[in-house]
Amino acid sequence: MNEYYKDSDLRDILKRTKRIAVVGVSMNEVRPSFYVARYLKLKGFEVVPVNPVHAGKTAFGATVLGSLAEIEGDVDMVDIFRRSEHVPPIVDEALERFPDLKTIWMQIGVRHEEAAEKARARGVDVVMNRCPKIEYQRLFGELRMGGFNTGVISSKL
Repeated sequence: MNEYYKDSDLRDILKRTKRIAVVGVSMNEVRPSFYVARYLKLKGFEVVPVNPVHAGKTAFGATVLGSLAEIEGDVDMVDIFRRSEHVPPIVDEALERFPDLKTIWMQIGVRHEEAAEKARARGVDVVMNRCPKIEYQRLFGELRMGGFNTGVISSKL
């Protein structure tokens, strides 16, 4: 991972986020986009699954939508599970569709600096090459319970 993010910034992003559009969600339970979205739902986030291939199906108690444009209301975060070359139109659509968008999150292996700069210019936080599931577990003590040294000092076990 070449990008550096302060733990306090990642923690703040995860604490303030309530509704997440997961772009590129899979219906295959062994795919990261499926189990990350499921995990986020189990942690209390409202997950809006987005994938035109699976539009109309149900995942995590919600109907899979074909695009960000189909989402009713706002989202706090757009979590992108697409290859890096597909990021710019997703970011453009997100910035156009959600005026109060707070975060663009690109999954592990996904980076696009030009799209990130465009979002940052609008005041949107951008996280690239990270997973919100892993960061949530690391920052809120779940990995520690499994015996991992998370680098986070806490009185929680």
